[in-house]
Amino acid sequence: MDFDTLRRIIGDSPNIVFFGGAGTSTESGIPDFRSNAGLFRTMAGSEHPPEEMLSRTFFDNHPAEFYRFYKTHMLHPGAKPNAGHLALAELEAQGRLKALVTQNIDGLHQAAGSRNVLELHGSVHRNGCMACGAFYTLDELLALEGPVPRCVRCQGIVKPDVVLYEEPLDDDVFAKAAQAIAEADVLIVAGTSLSVYPAAGLLRHYGGDRLLLINKSPTKYDGYARYIIPDSFALVMDRLVR
Repeated sequence: MDFDTLRRIIGDSPNIVFFGGAGTSTESGIPDFRSNAGLFRTMAGSEHPPEEMLSRTFFDNHPAEFYRFYKTHMLHPGAKPNAGHLALAELEAQGRLKALVTQNIDGLHQAAGSRNVLELHGSVHRNGCMACGAFYTLDELLALEGPVPRCVRCQGIVKPDVVLYEEPLDDDVFAKAAQAIAEADVLIVAGTSLSVYPAAGLLRHYGGDRLLLINKSPTKYDGYARYIIPDSFALVMDRLVR
């Protein structure tokens, strides 16, 4: 791949949008879902499949089991932004990256310094009481005692602000993401299998001809990409921006 050409394209673009998935955080020590070493593969053979445990029905019916899985496998409070996160923050600081659309819930883009982040699937850093609406940070959630976190005000169950299976995406966030992608002159997509809908369908809003796809495995959208780099997200973004 001609990185000089790609750097020139990025340097000349005033309206870049980034769309990323779980693969952008693997180099920060957070496993993805669908790769050979991903969460959905490594958890095979457990009493309940991960897709079931991460559903709204399972949360409502088995909150203690949900939280046992969620705290063990979904929370990584010690994770730090990698070079790819930092490169995107730099690109935003330069005024070139106009929106960052992510399927991740880990908050690493914000920790790296990015501000215009559209979180399609919510964030582990936001939690709310289902009864009174009281807000809890991740640290506050983890400090709550008992197998099911309960509100200190009303004893209602506290739920993470993450989109579980069977739950809809936030309409406003999705609309902003669709508009940003439609208006982009360069779209960078990284670390996603592009198999989870409706999020993956956002790529259909891009009408430009400068789609850069960074993913270690092939995706169903490879035929639409002008540039494909089957390599590390952190390595590639750092090289492109810095």
